[in-house]
Amino acid sequence: MGWQAEPVNAPQSDAVGSDDKAPSPTLPSVDVMPSGGLMGQLGDLAERARGYVKAASSANTRRAYAADWKHFSDWAQRQGFATMPPDPETVGLYITALASGAGIGDKKSVSTIERRLASLSWNYAQRGTEKLDRKHRAIATVMAGIRNAHARPPRQKEAILPEDLIAMLETLDRRTLRGLRDRAMLLLGFAGALRRSEIVGLDCGRDQTQDSSGWIEIFPGKGILVTLRGKTGWREVEIGRGSADSTCPVVALETWLNLARISHGPLFRRVTGQGKKVGTERLNDQEIARLVKRTALAAGVRGDLTESERTGLFAGHSLRAGLASSAEVEERYVQKQLGHASAEMTRTYQRRRDRFRVNLTKASGL
Repeated sequence: MGWQAEPVNAPQSDAVGSDDKAPSPTLPSVDVMPSGGLMGQLGDLAERARGYVKAASSANTRRAYAADWKHFSDWAQRQGFATMPPDPETVGLYITALASGAGIGDKKSVSTIERRLASLSWNYAQRGTEKLDRKHRAIATVMAGIRNAHARPPRQKEAILPEDLIAMLETLDRRTLRGLRDRAMLLLGFAGALRRSEIVGLDCGRDQTQDSSGWIEIFPGKGILVTLRGKTGWREVEIGRGSADSTCPVVALETWLNLARISHGPLFRRVTGQGKKVGTERLNDQEIARLVKRTALAAGVRGDLTESERTGLFAGHSLRAGLASSAEVEERYVQKQLGHASAEMTRTYQRRRDRFRVNLTKASGL
């Protein structure tokens, strides 16, 4: 394969920022604008268009894509390659470096490399230049070889089962607002099979903040209706009352909201002052992952493993996997709760359910 990536004498980085919080690329500027009132109207439309571009992807996705573009730009600059226009051969060399670790640090997994490719395609599209041709042999053939040589089975997070969750709740201090908040987040996340970003993105009601991912409605005596904005549109999640107040997500949420005196805006917020003062800004979704990991370890979940082995087992997805693995109902109800388009995807979350329930060895006569 002939690599013809063109070096440049004074390479310039096209990174969109200096760190992983760099903004996503802006819309191309308009060189010629009409004069008078029309210019003002078009300027307003351009600003609105930028807002819609921003709304097309989540803040987490934009941050990740910005960081990926900076990583690629820095690598290209060091090699003396131009980043514009998109060159499949340059990108082919970049993904080779990612897979081999040559001059780039640790080797990256296949899933990380595939995400980097998607990120580069998105960034080029935002810049209004030519599209990156991912089907070009310099990318497609190399990527196929990387998959064959380095692909590994996915490492799934451990499912938090009901008995695990109850033990985790006992590690939290009910006498503090922080403890009450954490109980509500764990129970709501488990019963609703919510993603960590969905948990912290909730508001007390509709149209209350601009960065919200959804809102809740509490139906007395019945449960909570959660309305979420997902990747494919809006969906509703019903969370019913528990069989006991100590494990009821509705009771836990109502207790948190009442004692924290929250009736508007973000549902879950930072607590300071030795667990007594509630802030106004919503939590970061990383707090959910840390909470699950911390309480699971404190409760001794999977105590049959070593401490180092247990540390990497738990994350925010452990709550979703836990409901999917433990709810003894028809699969279609679990699928709806998780918001999956296919039953096959739902089954990947059912970590310990249905294993060996059907014994084909005995069924065959052995």
